[in-house]
Amino acid sequence: MTTMMETTNKVQIPDRLFFRIGDVAELLGIKPYVLRYWESEFPIIAPEKSNSGQRVYRKTDVETVLMIKHLLYEERYSIEGAKKRIRELRKEGELKTFKQETVSQHEDAAEALVSPEKLVNHSELRHDPELLMLARDVQCLVRQPISELFQL
Repeated sequence: MTTMMETTNKVQIPDRLFFRIGDVAELLGIKPYVLRYWESEFPIIAPEKSNSGQRVYRKTDVETVLMIKHLLYEERYSIEGAKKRIRELRKEGELKTFKQETVSQHEDAAEALVSPEKLVNHSELRHDPELLMLARDVQCLVRQPISELFQL
């Protein structure tokens, strides 16, 4: 079972133009109703609405939500404390930098979890030939298109 802290660190935001609320919720490991609540509490989260009324998040919106999640779940701020911290960062001109650092930190953690190269190069695992072979097989599979893996 993963804890809230563990799921917070494992985020790699795909390079897409737009995300639906369900996409953002799944990506960040939160429920859509939590996201809607945060929108009501944090004016900095302002997704556009499609013609059908659906929320449409840009990548920068997803990064903002990730920053807020970081403040709430990892730095353990209350909602009011997170709002205050965001105001302070904005006043100091450091909000954009803080957001970029937060996103980078989470992407680095996600890459470390899934990168087969890191597994293969890990010094403790290098001495186990079976594990090394398995890691290399996984590495080869990861580089193949999904359609080839499942013969679609």
